Amino acid sequence: MFGIQDLPLFIISGLLLNVAPGPDSLLIMSRSARHGWRAGSAAALGIGAGTMVHVLAAALGLSTLLAASSTAFTVVKMLGAAYLVYIGLSMLLRRERPSPPPAEGITVADAGAALTWRRIWCQGFLTNVLNPKVAVFFLAFVPQFIAPEAPNKALAFVVLGCIFNFNAMLWCHFLAVSSAFASRRVKTSRRLVRWLNRLIGAMFLGFGLRLALSSR
Repeated sequence: MFGIQDLPLFIISGLLLNVAPGPDSLLIMSRSARHGWRAGSAAALGIGAGTMVHVLAAALGLSTLLAASSTAFTVVKMLGAAYLVYIGLSMLLRRERPSPPPAEGITVADAGAALTWRRIWCQGFLTNVLNPKVAVFFLAFVPQFIAPEAPNKALAFVVLGCIFNFNAMLWCHFLAVSSAFASRRVKTSRRLVRWLNRLIGAMFLGFGLRLALSSR
C-alpha cells in the first residue's frame, strides 16, 4: 500500500532506534520524575509534534535543502545545541526551594499545572525540532522502505513517518509512566534530588556540546 515495502522491518527498526537513549528520552524521564507522568506525557507530545515537523518537511523537500546547504545545517545545529546547553545550565544552576503550602481544596501539583505542562511541551518540541540530525535521519532512513515505483513517494513518506511517530509515542509514554512510578516508589532526599538534577543537567550540556561540535 502507498508503495511501502518491508513494513515489519521498518517498525522493528524504528522501535529499536526509539529505545536508544538521547536528549528526548532524558527530558521525558527527568520531567516525569520531578513533576509526574502528565508532565512526562507533555514532553513526549511536544517531541512527537517536533517529529511530525521533520516528517512533513522531509516529504515537502525542505529537509533536502537543509541536508544540502552547509550554512542552513550549521545555523539549525547551533540553535539546537544552544537550546540543549540552556536546558543543561538551567538544571545545573537550579536551586531547590521548599514548596509553599497548598491552598484549601487544591494541591501544589494542581496549582499552575497548565502553564508548567505547556512549558514542558515547548521544551520537548524545541529539543526535537531544532536538531538537524533528526531531519537528516528521516531523509536517510525512511526512503529505504519506499519502493522506487511508488506512485506518490511523498504520501508514502508521510505514512511511514506517522507510523514511526506513533510507535515512538508508545515508547515515550511508557518512559513517562515508568519514570513517575519509580520516583514515587523511591524516597529520595532533597540533597540527592539536587545532585540528580545536576547530573541530568550535565548530560544535557554534553548533548548540546556534542551537537555543536558534530560534523555534517
